[in-house]
Amino acid sequence: MLVNPSGVQSTPCYSHPSHFTFSNRCKLFLSPSCPRFLSSKKSSKFCSVSLLLSRNGGGGNRFSVRALLEPEVSESIAAAADGAGGGDGGSGILQPVSVKIPFGDREILVETGHIGRQASGSVMATDGETIVYTSVCLSDVPSEPSDFFPLNVNYQERFSAAGRTSGGFYKREGRTKDHEVLICRLIDRPLRPTMPKGFYHETQLLSWVLSYDGLHSPDALAVTAAGLAVALSEVPNSKAIAGVRVGLLGDRFVVNPTTKEMEDSTLDLFLAGTDSAILMVEGYCDFLPEEKLLEAVQVGQDAVRAICTAVDALVKKCGKPKMLDAIKLPPPGLYRRVEKIAGDELHKVLQIRSKIPRRKAISLLEENVINILTEKGYISTEDNSGTAETIQDWLEEEDEDEEIVVDGEVDEGDVHIKPVSRKSTPLFTEVDVKLVFKEVTSKFLRRRIVEGGKRSDGRSPEGIRSITSRCGLLPRAHGSALFTRGETQSLVVVTLGDRQMAQKVDNLANVEEFKRFYLQYSFPPSCVGEVGRMGAPSRREIGHGTLAERALEPILPSEDEFPYTIRVESTITESNGSSSMASVCGGCLALQDAGVPLKCSIAGIAMGMVLDTKEFGGDGAPLILSDITGSEDASGDMDLKVAGTEDGITAFQMDIKVGGITLPVMKEALLQARDGRRRVLGEMLKCSPPPAKSLSKYAPLIHIMKVAPDKVNIIIGSGGKKVKSIIEETGVEAIDTQDDGIVKITAKDLSSLEKSKSIISNLTMVPTVGDIYRNCEIKSIAPYGVFVEIAPGREGLCHISELTSDWLAKAEDAFKVGDRVDVKLIEVNDKGQLRLSRRALLPVPETNSEDPSSEQLTGHQAKVITDSGKASDKSTPKKYVNVPKSDALAQEKLEQPKDKSSGTKISSSSKSSSAENTLLPRKKVFKRIKKSTSKAVTGVSGKDGE
Repeated sequence: MLVNPSGVQSTPCYSHPSHFTFSNRCKLFLSPSCPRFLSSKKSSKFCSVSLLLSRNGGGGNRFSVRALLEPEVSESIAAAADGAGGGDGGSGILQPVSVKIPFGDREILVETGHIGRQASGSVMATDGETIVYTSVCLSDVPSEPSDFFPLNVNYQERFSAAGRTSGGFYKREGRTKDHEVLICRLIDRPLRPTMPKGFYHETQLLSWVLSYDGLHSPDALAVTAAGLAVALSEVPNSKAIAGVRVGLLGDRFVVNPTTKEMEDSTLDLFLAGTDSAILMVEGYCDFLPEEKLLEAVQVGQDAVRAICTAVDALVKKCGKPKMLDAIKLPPPGLYRRVEKIAGDELHKVLQIRSKIPRRKAISLLEENVINILTEKGYISTEDNSGTAETIQDWLEEEDEDEEIVVDGEVDEGDVHIKPVSRKSTPLFTEVDVKLVFKEVTSKFLRRRIVEGGKRSDGRSPEGIRSITSRCGLLPRAHGSALFTRGETQSLVVVTLGDRQMAQKVDNLANVEEFKRFYLQYSFPPSCVGEVGRMGAPSRREIGHGTLAERALEPILPSEDEFPYTIRVESTITESNGSSSMASVCGGCLALQDAGVPLKCSIAGIAMGMVLDTKEFGGDGAPLILSDITGSEDASGDMDLKVAGTEDGITAFQMDIKVGGITLPVMKEALLQARDGRRRVLGEMLKCSPPPAKSLSKYAPLIHIMKVAPDKVNIIIGSGGKKVKSIIEETGVEAIDTQDDGIVKITAKDLSSLEKSKSIISNLTMVPTVGDIYRNCEIKSIAPYGVFVEIAPGREGLCHISELTSDWLAKAEDAFKVGDRVDVKLIEVNDKGQLRLSRRALLPVPETNSEDPSSEQLTGHQAKVITDSGKASDKSTPKKYVNVPKSDALAQEKLEQPKDKSSGTKISSSSKSSSAENTLLPRKKVFKRIKKSTSKAVTGVSGKDGE
């Protein structure tokens, strides 16, 4: 916004697009060297304005304002300025547009001009109820020239999109999660090849997931929305891009499948490109052959082409003009001068095989070129401060209401400012020389490969560097391997643990996810012989680690077969190309050394390409390079990484540095990569020493047992007290229980593992009536019996009537806590409580067969009646005998052959007894027993007292 410091609003009349009026000390300066100023004389629609505000101390803050200008109508300039200041009707505000474009088998809604109207480009993309908002902005002042495009991509999944908040302590979204970093890379990688060289305005792309329905994944939508926003903005990209996901359900390829469909898919392919070429491919699969993968790529490319066609139509309707005038390239003559100075030396330097000596030689040669050009006067050695001094002089002027005009032009006002003389500028800058020298070096390297058929290290295009590997490098680690391929080396360590070591993933779906396998990749500066800052993992490290992790995951055993959480650490100790694929090879060996039962072995290889071979005397066909080095990656046109077995692919990733490649070129690269993988797998078999393929003695022991799901709470106990007591008692590391009855015990030694296993088995066992338990301890005594521990943590009640064959008044009279007895389970009630009997295991007492008038009855067959006639124990389900006066069948009730619970026979009175003995009065049926009597009397007597 342009501000009048005096607070007085004025409405100046603009007679020329480059005339602006300011009051007091606020002035305007238009640099003739600005490319947009130069193009304004050619009726360009862009004008760059630099606003310089004075401050105390004589310095100045520099701001720039870019406005969309219509030279034919001067009034539109004021309207654009109003729009930049928040106006609501100027031509600078984009009108809302909503269209539907194809997105695989369905359509997505694309809206622009609704929100984010001050951004250079903004898009709302809706797929189902998943909404992604993307904005693109660029700085007004270009940054210093460099060998890369200053693009910054940020992607964020807000938990509010799924109606929830973060599960952590801080409820505000903060550090970018690994999953978000991976999507940032998916957006960044296809955009860069479409950006022209020489455009140095810093560009920022921000993408937010504002709504998520759990069904439509936001990643492919975010890549397509980013391509739309850049295409609609002023960024001078060459072509619009789009991204799609391809799944394989059975034999059918599905474009942009839902999350539910992806659960059954054997392929996860992500592809981005333009309407005519492929720019980026990344995917994971279960040993998919190359031919099937190429079919998936073709399906994805067709879908991308349809999207890009719709995007181009939208750009023609409401896209902004591109900033082509801001592209600044080094002078063409500089290329010839650099080649003339360094050409012969470059041929010699590029033949040095070792990376560090070659890099130092190239650096010295670059410095020599800069010195020679400086001595000849082509590069200035002084700081170009003339312009800054002139601006400062203008800032110190105190006159008000002055108009600053372009040098050489005169306005109609009373105040005229004469053109300022400017110092002559040298032909080249040092940055230009460095950029040109790098391009010339790349050109010479490509020419040497194409013309001579030999690479820097003397290999042929299909050649593989020498490979050595060894396992068991670290004695205390659970598994370790050192994999070396040429000048690339990876030290890989495997650590095994229980579920507590699993990595928890917080996602939009609000589903608790734990990763039992994860690979962490680190790239310290020492691996390339440099000094650098160590800190959080970079986006590159996260991306390379994920690629190696997904490559190894298909060969891992299931959790039922191998119940360990597996952590793999890959530290790159040397790097000269293909460090992620070295992590795959080293990771496979380290997993075998840790005793992980892998399904098979896999290897990884990186492929490169020189696309335009006709420029260097070739036949024009692309030249594919196997196992590329760092310089071939930087100077080549492709970086294709492929991991898998001899006949199947598990992971792949492709980045392009040119405008894209076609499917036939990709097919050739994949087939050559298959031959390279087979050779690498053969070298891995020569590992010395070989992998141990057995668990380390330092690895934890994990035992899995299955219990009834309703018994899990018994193991946990109230508030987890029981499981904690088991851990403390046995010395195990952890006990993990699941709702489905799976129990995992983690221990350092076998003895503690067996002890905890026994306790849990006894706690969760299902007792069966008739089971006999020997040498069980009496834990406590109650008035009605004793509680016996038949297993650790499992007790049952042995009623006082089941303790002995004789009658007992008190259980403590015959037993005490700590005594050990043999018991038999005679009942399990509905609540799971156990009823035990010691008497059932005692010998059957002999009865006096010669005395027909008396009969010994055990406490299990007789019921002792008190004066009130109530039973002394209502809770004991026994077979009781009670003979009333009038019951003529009482004698038959006494003639029970055998008790089912005890097996004790009951003898009846002699049949020769008189009727008086048959119908006994109640008071003579049972003898009354005093409580103080220690001996149980259960005999039945007649009138004669016998």
